[in-house]
Amino acid sequence: MAKPPARTNSGVRAQRDSWSTLRRFTSARIGLGRAGGSIPTRELLEFQLAHARARDAVNHAFDVPAFSEALSAKQIDSLSLGSAAGDRHTFIQRPDLGRILDDESKALLQSKTGDQGCDVVFVIADGLSALAVERHALPVIEMTRAHLVREGWRIAPYCLVGQGRVAIGDEIGALLQAQLSVVLIGERPGLSSPDSLGAYLTFDPLPGRSNAERNCISNIRPEGLDYAAAAFKLLHLMRQARARKLSGIALKEDAPLPAPAELQKLFPNSA
Repeated sequence: MAKPPARTNSGVRAQRDSWSTLRRFTSARIGLGRAGGSIPTRELLEFQLAHARARDAVNHAFDVPAFSEALSAKQIDSLSLGSAAGDRHTFIQRPDLGRILDDESKALLQSKTGDQGCDVVFVIADGLSALAVERHALPVIEMTRAHLVREGWRIAPYCLVGQGRVAIGDEIGALLQAQLSVVLIGERPGLSSPDSLGAYLTFDPLPGRSNAERNCISNIRPEGLDYAAAAFKLLHLMRQARARKLSGIALKEDAPLPAPAELQKLFPNSA
């Protein structure tokens, strides 16, 4: 016998939604049910909590020194940079300033332009969710780096950018004479994912590149696209971009994703 609808404090019975069984397949807010002309109290409180978490993610400061130390522990060199948006408040109000380096960072990279360039530079920027970077970027870096080193890629020091947006990878890539730039960045938080990581790849990065000239891998996190799958897709795009000398809408991510067992063999540390 079906359970009767629960009563709320107001005495109105909370009615189940006929789609509620589908919620086991998704974290999206579907099948919430209703209580009179509103949603049940539990769903309202969960919505408010998710909204608070999203706001916190946007305002969370990227701990660049801690991330740099984490890379050093893996014997990975890094550079700490900053955008022209000097603080979080400015970064949120002035997206344009998050796309360019501050003078000190620009001078640091210009001092390295005498080098012979590199095949790829990885840029780790907070974007709109430093939580995403702090939680998910390092596993993706480790998985991709292992393959790139074996294949002989020349990898620039990893560039850590506070108050950075996607396009800042263009300026960094140009200054370091990189053939490719890969920006790992926190995506705009949603009400079910405050810590979603994105990866943006650009061939021949130069200031002024449009988003149509990039490839994006989105929703990298254990509850979305897992680390091994993201690393596989990113490596495929990087190899294709270098071979075909292009990125963006002309470069399709068409490699079939291997079965979980095969991914485990490719990325033994992904489990």
